[in-house]
Amino acid sequence: MQTNIIIAGVGGQGILTIASIIDLAAMQQGLQVKQAEVHGMSQRGGAVESHLRISDSEIYSDLIPKGKANLILAIEPMESLRYLPFLAPDGIIVTATEPFKNIGNYPEEASIKAAIASSGKHLFVDAEALAREAGNLKAFNTVMLGAAAEYIGIEKAALEKAIESYFSAKGDAVVQLNLNAFRLGAAAV
Repeated sequence: MQTNIIIAGVGGQGILTIASIIDLAAMQQGLQVKQAEVHGMSQRGGAVESHLRISDSEIYSDLIPKGKANLILAIEPMESLRYLPFLAPDGIIVTATEPFKNIGNYPEEASIKAAIASSGKHLFVDAEALAREAGNLKAFNTVMLGAAAEYIGIEKAALEKAIESYFSAKGDAVVQLNLNAFRLGAAAV
């Protein structure tokens, strides 16, 4: 078993939180994990990506080669396009539909969706609406984790346990909020 995941978005969207939760779940399952992060500008709004490799055998590199990503999990739709060369022929893009317009000449949303759709297997997620339903827009990233859960290669129960562990220091209300957001994302698929 080997799963290669690129998590992409902009600073402040919780990309590294998603990666940490997946890492924790994988390690709790006895799997090998390698992660590499590239941070954008040293402020909110800069491009951020995380390469995450999970395997039941040794992993030799933390970077995913082009054409080998099983999953591109994009918290921002335009950011998913940046990583298309990494997508495996049988890979999938799971992307939020809501743009984070951090540049003046942000492309038309319809053209971004068309480019994603023409790239192969994809899933569009209205993460903002689901995060609102969960009770807090800050759960946007956990909604996206739930939407991508079936493509990660780790049981949903293990991901939920990792969510509980990750957020436990913030109290039960935050844990429950994020579990609810995860479940709403998973149910939306």
